[in-house]
Amino acid sequence: MLYNVVIIGAGASGLMCAATAGYRGRSVLVLEHTAKIGRKILMSGGGRCNFTNMHNSPANFISQNPHFCKSALSRYKAQDFIDLVDRHGVEYHEKTLGQLFCNESSKEILQVLLTECEWAGVEIKTETTVISVEQSGKGWVLTTSNGKINSESVVIATGGLSIPNGGATSFAYDLAVQYSLQVLPRVASLVPFTLQPKDKEVLKELSGVSHLIQASVTDKKGIKTSFIEMMLFTHRGLSGPAILQISNYWHPGDDVELDLFPELDLLEWLKEQRSARPKAEITTIMAQQMSKRMAQILCAKFELSGVMGSFSNKQLEMINDAFRRWTIKPSGTEGYRTAEVTLGGIDTNEINQKTMQAKKVPGLYFVGECLDVTGHLGGHNFQWAWASGFAAGQVV
Repeated sequence: MLYNVVIIGAGASGLMCAATAGYRGRSVLVLEHTAKIGRKILMSGGGRCNFTNMHNSPANFISQNPHFCKSALSRYKAQDFIDLVDRHGVEYHEKTLGQLFCNESSKEILQVLLTECEWAGVEIKTETTVISVEQSGKGWVLTTSNGKINSESVVIATGGLSIPNGGATSFAYDLAVQYSLQVLPRVASLVPFTLQPKDKEVLKELSGVSHLIQASVTDKKGIKTSFIEMMLFTHRGLSGPAILQISNYWHPGDDVELDLFPELDLLEWLKEQRSARPKAEITTIMAQQMSKRMAQILCAKFELSGVMGSFSNKQLEMINDAFRRWTIKPSGTEGYRTAEVTLGGIDTNEINQKTMQAKKVPGLYFVGECLDVTGHLGGHNFQWAWASGFAAGQVV
């Protein structure tokens, strides 16, 4: 059978593209190599799917070409997906910073997409591995584990390398290379840090403790990037939203600066405490602003001891710096196993920003995470999936 469109990958961008094309009257087949559709959708947001962000804009994305995402994002906005969710009666809430989560389950978002595909007449085949994608005349022949399929156009929506146990593969990148498209270096991102052995030994006692921080990195040009959100100590290192966000900007060997009191004038507060409680131990005082265990371990790490009345102004400044300019050098990250996204990917200079079609290969489209467009944490990567899938779906 000849299809107008074959979409490889039944994830967020693939299903959005399929429904959009189907509503245009196109015959659409979606192929998924695993048995389960939309696994990353189901896993996301702790099972409640952070499906978009009300404050989404091109500024929330990282790419070698920061202008590339503008066209698609302007034509399918966060409000467009919110309207879709509303039409299906899914209840949701804003958690923080414009992040929208399902009240009940991420299954609801997947069901919205599957229902839309059903209404649009889309056909979906699971457990179908694509072995080869070859041009044939003006169309394409796909050799799969279930036989050959003919199509006028092909959309690659197979994602990046993150969460390999969720079905991630290098399929999109391999196909791009096959058709001589540039693929930029890729790294795991939105990912926890691992620590140097010495730091890990000291901080492992804080596993499970979270704290509001500002995490910062400074690039080689001296440009500082910072995020104020929660940090979570783990038995392997550091995680939580602030760490995941800053991982997008961190390079191996870089320092990360942690400000444990981004919303407090710690120095002024310490001076007030010195006047009010001169006989109190520094660990006791710091335990007013963090857990007792965290205060004890960090004071020991920073070699801080003594009663408040014994500290000079200069010593209080040193204490302030210890907590507000704590510099660590991660040993690395936890890698693709726990990364939420892949940073880097298919060079967007190879892709038409309005249609997602490969400029050198008519009829071949790439959408979603496989492109060199990476969003901040908080629903932005899903919004890119919806927007890029919609853009391709309008023209395939």
